[in-house]
Amino acid sequence: MSVLKIAIQKSGRLSDDSKKLLEECGIKFSNGAGVLIATSRNFPVELLFLRDDDIPQYVEQQVADIGILGENVVFEKNKDVTIIEQLGFASCRLSLAIPKKETYTGPGYLMNKKVATSYPKILTGFLEKNNITAEIEEISGSVEIAPGIGLADAICDIVSSGSTLLTNGLKEVEIILKSQAVIIGNKDLSIEKQKILNDLLFRIRAVKNAKENKYILLNAPESAIQKICSLLPGMKSPTIVPLVEKGWCSLHSVVKEDQFWEIINQLKEAGAEGILVIPIEKMIL
Repeated sequence: MSVLKIAIQKSGRLSDDSKKLLEECGIKFSNGAGVLIATSRNFPVELLFLRDDDIPQYVEQQVADIGILGENVVFEKNKDVTIIEQLGFASCRLSLAIPKKETYTGPGYLMNKKVATSYPKILTGFLEKNNITAEIEEISGSVEIAPGIGLADAICDIVSSGSTLLTNGLKEVEIILKSQAVIIGNKDLSIEKQKILNDLLFRIRAVKNAKENKYILLNAPESAIQKICSLLPGMKSPTIVPLVEKGWCSLHSVVKEDQFWEIINQLKEAGAEGILVIPIEKMIL
């Protein structure tokens, strides 16, 4: 029987989120600390725990069939793999940062300066696109200290909250790339492994859809139902159930969470009462 080999980061936040996603898809693993390979007990997949920088190469060489990692690493390594699915977590950005006291005048600021980074390939593409000549100082970690110790004039590094930059006297001035966790795949999967991947993607999309949407219930007078229905950006027509109290109904629908918060006041003004917002565990479209 074919088994789909999935490469994930062996430690860190992305590793934890990747394992959590698979668990939410109902896939169970038995593995202890330090184990580098884990096989599922109830789904034909096997996890390989690797350095994130190595995952694109392992997938390209068919050591792993698919991998879960950040888009920033995919673009930097530039291997012959396919991005199959964006996962919506581990969001960050690859940005330029300079000392706080400096004035940024656009990409031209970097002309003839030295830029420290762990992403030389992406940075080179940015510089070439903007016709900038600059020296790239490639370092593997602690990029943000480079200007402070005189190693570089600016940095190009991953930013999440920006607090590390501020701590090191830097400010973010330009976003080069927005990144999130993605699934990459080998371009030559067998028919059997492609079927397993399709089944896995079905589960992942059901989990993603559930996280992005909420189930809402509300009570409203019958006279307000038409107006409330026009406000709800739901999947299809809402479900309407008569209440014991004459002239009142309970309305059930599914909406995207961000859209719900945008219309909550309009719903209340239209006559909605007793509004409940309930998480969805899985959502099949």
